[in-house]
Amino acid sequence: MTLQAHMLEQQAHYPEATGTFSWIISALSISTKIIADKVRRARLENVLGNMGAENVQGEQQQKLDVIANDVLLRTLGGRDGVAIVASEENEEPVILRDDASGERRYCVLFDPLDGSSNLDVCGGVGTIFSILRHDRRAARAGDSLLQPGLQQVAAGYVLYGPSTVLVMTIGQGVDMFVLDPSIGAYMRVERGLRIPAAARSYSVNEGNRRSFPEGYQRYLDWAQEQGYSSRYVGAMVADLHRILLKGGVFMYPPTAKSPKGKLRLMYEANPMAFIIEQAGGKALVAPGRRVMEVQPEDIHQRTPIVIGSPEEVDHVVARLGAA
Repeated sequence: MTLQAHMLEQQAHYPEATGTFSWIISALSISTKIIADKVRRARLENVLGNMGAENVQGEQQQKLDVIANDVLLRTLGGRDGVAIVASEENEEPVILRDDASGERRYCVLFDPLDGSSNLDVCGGVGTIFSILRHDRRAARAGDSLLQPGLQQVAAGYVLYGPSTVLVMTIGQGVDMFVLDPSIGAYMRVERGLRIPAAARSYSVNEGNRRSFPEGYQRYLDWAQEQGYSSRYVGAMVADLHRILLKGGVFMYPPTAKSPKGKLRLMYEANPMAFIIEQAGGKALVAPGRRVMEVQPEDIHQRTPIVIGSPEEVDHVVARLGAA
């Protein structure tokens, strides 16, 4: 079944549906097909490397970051139903329409190219997206974005690897699609994905270990004593896609350099938490506190995260809470 047919199938369950939401998913699908082609041809078209400029996060922008960002902004900007788009690469959201008509009902947030520093070595990269309902009661249009992750309508990611894989949830489980380049369509290959409850594997940048809080260091000592394997790609999409399918835990703790964490709550943590929770996993910002319960104060807010198989997240939390 194609992604388009899948969306029509889902739409049939909602008699009041107008097709607006499906039209937005279509825009995301088209955007990621274009980005997938750009990623495959990056070396041939000489669009690898950085731009010589920093984004709003203070990070070096890669050439393909800018290209992917532009593709998503242009494609989503032309879709009815999209009120606001916000990108990790832009300081301010793009307000497409700020009125009370209710015609444009959704906000789309995205990380256009997660892990883009991997491109130079042909490593895995991805696109992450989150969809919220536009809150027309907000004092300012941009404030409509400041909703906790529990309010997400849909979230997903695309992994550009040996194949182009789309994983998505609309709050009713997690489905996986693979792009068939022969027909130019995403084909559904899995329904109702469930993350393994446990797996002896963790993913974290151990290069920062000396500046991790003590609880994370206790966990790493314990995991290594238990014979756990370390798997770290350097792109959240690639790391969590493996964990979704094979099990394990992904961590990005606070560090001396990033005391509030490094990952972006709105563009990375919330959408990935929605997917993993819908697949039966857990996503926490601290012991007892779900990522998706955090009330955002800024669209570029950062956060620590522990996310993955439920039993493996529990093992981390047990060490974080130890005396």
